[in-house]
Amino acid sequence: MRVVLFEAEDWEKKACAKLMRRHDVRCTTAPLNITTVGEFEDAEVISPFVASRLDSGIIDRLPDLKLIATRSAGYDHIDLTACRERSIAVANVPDYGDATVAEHAFALLLALARNIVESVALTRRGGFSMAGMRGLELRDKVIAVVGTGRIGRRTIEIAHGFGMKVLAFDQVEDAAAATRLGFTYGALDEVLAQADVVTLHVPSSPDTVGMIGERQFDVMKDGAILINTARGNVVDTEALVRALASGKLRAAGLDVLPQEPLIREEAEIFRQNMAVDTVDLKALVANHVLLRFPNVLVTPHNAYNTDAALRRIIDTTLANIEGFAAGRPVNLVGVA
Repeated sequence: MRVVLFEAEDWEKKACAKLMRRHDVRCTTAPLNITTVGEFEDAEVISPFVASRLDSGIIDRLPDLKLIATRSAGYDHIDLTACRERSIAVANVPDYGDATVAEHAFALLLALARNIVESVALTRRGGFSMAGMRGLELRDKVIAVVGTGRIGRRTIEIAHGFGMKVLAFDQVEDAAAATRLGFTYGALDEVLAQADVVTLHVPSSPDTVGMIGERQFDVMKDGAILINTARGNVVDTEALVRALASGKLRAAGLDVLPQEPLIREEAEIFRQNMAVDTVDLKALVANHVLLRFPNVLVTPHNAYNTDAALRRIIDTTLANIEGFAAGRPVNLVGVA
């Protein structure tokens, strides 16, 4: 099969050596987009990463495409309707980053609770005053874990290690996990109202887009901290800006933002074939405002980025491709 890996690093190319013995494999450091798709129109299998956007226009340019093996758990960057219409299979990597992402969520939380970034910057300038550096102790604080899948459950385990009380919300409750891990489910507004910390671990879907917005911020405790390592569109960015500016929230730690591809390369807005009315310019400005708040930490969608997690991603992706080629597909997301 003709296979193309997009956004491939050198070590990933080496990892593909076994696959190359049985298939025609090409690797490129570029993401898949309208500019690059023309070079790979004969591809039967493509493996994109998070910066590639597979809308119907891109998919239509790949007439031989049979499988999209995304190197991620999420697949909101892929037009599943277009894939379904073409009977193109989509496979993901469902289990690679539970510990990695949960640890990153707590790295953001600890950095905010103890003013780590400001403290380090102060001492590097030769200052050792503790004025304005008083932190927040996590022990006995209430944490609301929104989403209790693999990452959410690992987050709960870590929270217990800090002596926190755990409340949780999920559209599908896992009673066995609640008993085993010692947490309590509640309605979303109920757990938000009690939480000192809210951490988000839900996928992007029609049910979760904007699930944390104006009303949800209103019911939160004054001085709560929000952590989002899930998807940017789960949070209404404009409402988040208002909650921070008003002092409703103490701080926010964000590994994801809406409009991420445009933030990375804003010249994309002016691509000849991109309609300006498809770009939410107000949300884009709100993202820039967030980057300037001193009580907001933004990392570049980096929560998954550890050696162990990346190895699991490439190993699972190669197994997805080999399984599909052998007629035994695995990890399909149900679109073909």
